[in-house]
Amino acid sequence: MNKAELVGAISARTGESRATVEAVINSLEKTVTEQVILGEKVAITGFVSFEQTSREARTGRNPRTGETIQIAPTKGCKVTAGARLKAAVKGT
Repeated sequence: MNKAELVGAISARTGESRATVEAVINSLEKTVTEQVILGEKVAITGFVSFEQTSREARTGRNPRTGETIQIAPTKGCKVTAGARLKAAVKGT
């Protein structure tokens, strides 16, 4: 399911217009992104949570040459399924 299909499904289920649903989804995306960038954890209890992760600088090896290289520190995003979502998937 892509974003347009999701907007259509939510619109049909709630009776709200597609434009309203799309605006809410866009707002959710922007708000979650802003908070994760600030280092905050965003949790929709039972469904999903988002949090920033960081990886320290480390030494690695070039697999082609075997040469030792320095890998820079990086940031990422961790998305974790909540208990209700996990239970629903297990039940299928």
